[in-house]
Amino acid sequence: MKKWKIAAPIVVIAFLAAWYAFRPERLVVNRRVDEAMPTVQAGSSPQPLVSGQFYSILHPTTGTATIYRMGDGTRVLRLTNFTTSNGPDVHVYMVASDDAKDAATVEQAGFIDLGAMKGNIGDQNYALAGDLDLAKYRAVSIWCKRFSVNFGAAALRPAQAAQNH
Repeated sequence: MKKWKIAAPIVVIAFLAAWYAFRPERLVVNRRVDEAMPTVQAGSSPQPLVSGQFYSILHPTTGTATIYRMGDGTRVLRLTNFTTSNGPDVHVYMVASDDAKDAATVEQAGFIDLGAMKGNIGDQNYALAGDLDLAKYRAVSIWCKRFSVNFGAAALRPAQAAQNH
């Protein structure tokens, strides 16, 4: 009987720790986001600079990543028609590489974390720092920080070239 008094709390703590680490409910619970394009000054429309289609790596991922220059000169990464798996601690990364094909590429090339993914389905916007070098950061990764895995990626190309393919 004494063994159960010691073992039961350990089992409960281990179960809660595993649940927190893996957050299995996130695999079946979707978070939909429907952010509008940021507003711009009257008379000036956002200009697409670079764009790319998401493709799946570890989890099914689809949609378009486009960086826009706004009327005031700021830049925004916009994900449209976006879908991926939900999960614990998933972030949006700008990767200093031509593409983000795998986890090793992301980790070796370097990245800028744009923050936690707002939702795993829908249109969403991420502000970019004014000094972000688009000649260096040419890919977007949907990255799970907790497990260091790449859910999906989009290689960014000049918007005109991306629209012609």
